[in-house]
Amino acid sequence: MEEQYHDGLRQHEAAAESSVPLLEKKAGGVLYVEGCPGCAIDRRKAENPGIPYSSFLYVWVITLSTALPISSLFPYLYFMIRDLHVAKRTEDIGFYAGFVGASFMFGRFLTATIWGIAADRIGRKPVILFSVFSVVVFNTLFGLSVTYWMAIATRFLMGALNGLLGPIKAYSIEVCRPEHEALALSLVSTSWAIGLIIGPALGGYLALPAEKYPNIFSPDSLFGRFPYFLPCLCTSVFAAVVLTGCLWMPETLHKHKASENGKQSVDALEAHLIDPQEKVEESDSVDTKKSLFKNWPLMSSIIVYCIFSYHDMAYTEVFSLWAESDKKYGGLGLWSQDVGQTLGITGGSLLVYQMFIYPRINKVLGPIKCCQIAAALCIPILFTYPYMTYLSGAALSIILTIASVLKNNISATIITSIFILQNNAVSQDQRGAANGLAMTAMSLFKAVAPAGAGIVFSWAQKRQHTFILPGDHMVFFLLNMIELLGLVLTFKPFLAVPEQYDRN
Repeated sequence: MEEQYHDGLRQHEAAAESSVPLLEKKAGGVLYVEGCPGCAIDRRKAENPGIPYSSFLYVWVITLSTALPISSLFPYLYFMIRDLHVAKRTEDIGFYAGFVGASFMFGRFLTATIWGIAADRIGRKPVILFSVFSVVVFNTLFGLSVTYWMAIATRFLMGALNGLLGPIKAYSIEVCRPEHEALALSLVSTSWAIGLIIGPALGGYLALPAEKYPNIFSPDSLFGRFPYFLPCLCTSVFAAVVLTGCLWMPETLHKHKASENGKQSVDALEAHLIDPQEKVEESDSVDTKKSLFKNWPLMSSIIVYCIFSYHDMAYTEVFSLWAESDKKYGGLGLWSQDVGQTLGITGGSLLVYQMFIYPRINKVLGPIKCCQIAAALCIPILFTYPYMTYLSGAALSIILTIASVLKNNISATIITSIFILQNNAVSQDQRGAANGLAMTAMSLFKAVAPAGAGIVFSWAQKRQHTFILPGDHMVFFLLNMIELLGLVLTFKPFLAVPEQYDRN
């Protein structure tokens, strides 16, 4: 039996040599496959141990191009709903605004897993290209909305046809070596977070241009007739530029083709080079990995991800509505450009923090401790928000900006840490589907969050003089309860983690 095995091994080694240039060996006996983009990336990583700056730039701008349109509407959504005349009372604006914010996430909830599976089948690049293209089209149409239902429909379609976030997370760690994974995933969460910050800044400054900049924009011009088109146009143009640049981005998915004689696949050839006992053990492990729903390290991290994502989306919806509503309703009475300025400063701080500070903190504490400490710090920060209504002028601007910087950097820390756990809980051939599954679940929570936050915000504005948790106190109390739930779920026995992060 042993002689037969060695004879078979020699035969398959000879077959490997005869299939050159299909196969090439590298140091350590691992096979590269000619024509496979994933193998080309692996070879580049082996030959260049440094940080792949060009690939990371793709990750950065692609994520940013998707994040900007998602959040740019929040500073002007209050005024957009008012101008569409769908709300009969001022107090009802938050109710209708919530459904517009939810429509994008509901669309993504319906299709995210499908896009993740597609990324595992046809590659990361085609899915990414189509997603950016959908942003260009439907974000532009949203800015031209003349009815409430047109606004909801265009946001829904932009979400349903945008399968980018799952594949780009898989792509980010596939273009770099393991020691750079924390930086890679922090780029995704940083770009995403900055997009969610800079987007509102753009919306705040560029919405209603005929009112804010009458010397430049006439009321009879295109931007006067469509007062919310300018911020959408700017983000769509940026996405179009990114789409053009992405035509040259490399693919990372392994696509092992059949050998020249057509009789044997590379995967089958490599399988015969493994010891029989090892092959049985590997087969068992692969079967286990194929069931994502039985992978508790993945599923538990997805559940935690959903809780924190719900909190972040609800906070994003509430922040602009609360900051812009009148003080008699418990708000801060700020203009959209004031909110945009605060969020712009917050975005700059995120860039510095995620690029230079978070990777070092993660190296010392690990993703789990980072997540737990950040969640614990978020609760006292949110507790201070309702008391800002007693401030005004420069003091209000400074305190609000500091709180916004701290809150959003904490949120980015939590999300990046969970990204690391999720992507290390599966192998590459399941990474797109796993991230797609995470996006599906998260999108459902994020779809519910704006609607729920809008309803709660409208309800809270009508109870300004109650004795227990009046007005905005109730809103931020409920946000803290969600954050506390997420914090509790980051501990054992609920959260199971990949072996490399299990210290106990």
